Amino acid sequence: MRKRITVLKGDGIGPEIVNEALKVLEAVAETYGHHFAYQCMDIGGIAIDQHGTPLPQETIDACLDADSVLLGAVGGPKWDGLPGDIRPEKGLLGIRKAMGLYANLRPARLFPQLADASPLRREIVEKGIDFVVVRELIGGVYFGEHKTEEVDGELVATDVMPYAEHEIRRIVQVAMEIAKKRRSCVTSVDKANVLDTSRLWRKVAGQVAAEHPDVAFSNMLVDNAAMQIVKNPAQFDVMVTENMFGDILTDEASMITGSIGMIPSASLGDGTRGLYEPIHGSAPDIAGQDKANPIGTILSAAMMLRYSFDLCREADAVEAAVAQVLDQGLRTADSMADGCTLVGCRAMGDAIAAAISAQT
Repeated sequence: MRKRITVLKGDGIGPEIVNEALKVLEAVAETYGHHFAYQCMDIGGIAIDQHGTPLPQETIDACLDADSVLLGAVGGPKWDGLPGDIRPEKGLLGIRKAMGLYANLRPARLFPQLADASPLRREIVEKGIDFVVVRELIGGVYFGEHKTEEVDGELVATDVMPYAEHEIRRIVQVAMEIAKKRRSCVTSVDKANVLDTSRLWRKVAGQVAAEHPDVAFSNMLVDNAAMQIVKNPAQFDVMVTENMFGDILTDEASMITGSIGMIPSASLGDGTRGLYEPIHGSAPDIAGQDKANPIGTILSAAMMLRYSFDLCREADAVEAAVAQVLDQGLRTADSMADGCTLVGCRAMGDAIAAAISAQT
């Protein structure tokens, strides 16, 4: 198989973690007889420095021309003083919109080897943590109108949170299809006791659920969902929610799995092309120090193999290699525990790539 991948390394630790993911992809290509061609483009802060914009048109064109996209992270204090419409994060929002990626898949899975790294009590962890949050990605308050104006002598800020029926319907449909490949249970998260958008969300989600009688379906208010994630995460299989709620809940879910550095994500639209990235930020405080955890990015590459390229065997091989390396006791600083061996970003990537190469 030959596939073209646009690579957006971004800022901070982005180049380091992406380099390790590419190392793993090359091990997959050599082991299983594939060819991946890479084109590196700028996004975020580095794009501002080089092109004066967080999302150059040539980056958009390269992403639309590729079979899939691998992203590191964007942002950092260097660009914090910029106006909101040209901050690095605007590049991330813009590429999702340009690619039509409305469904963000964020698995929350606790590797047994990292059980002691979870802040939850042992009896909760032992029930298992393995669920997926399906987050609507290009609607809601992040893409609504934002304005700050003076009213009666004081500043008043307004953020609009729009949702249309079709946007809700398609994301809930994605959640249903994913659930059928897992444990056939979907929890829709909203704030229907307060927000009109959530009341519409609950109505449309119920309509979609009625079309899938083989999937167990329930609604949950977002504040309760936040509590239940730490109280009893084993109850969840697939959660589906709107953009801002999903952003917050997935960061919470990442921490109960031991380290935010372990969590991948996939952003998908109507076709097979997707955008794959770890859920963490650019961590500028450790950039260039070989301290970053590349596993979230490596597992994002595994999701690319699975969802965009239909290479399920190869994706399984990457995930098995990660588990094998963790079994060996190798850890980066964010997930270090007694009795384990501390390694850097490059050494972790080397070990996972070697484990893949040794599978044949």
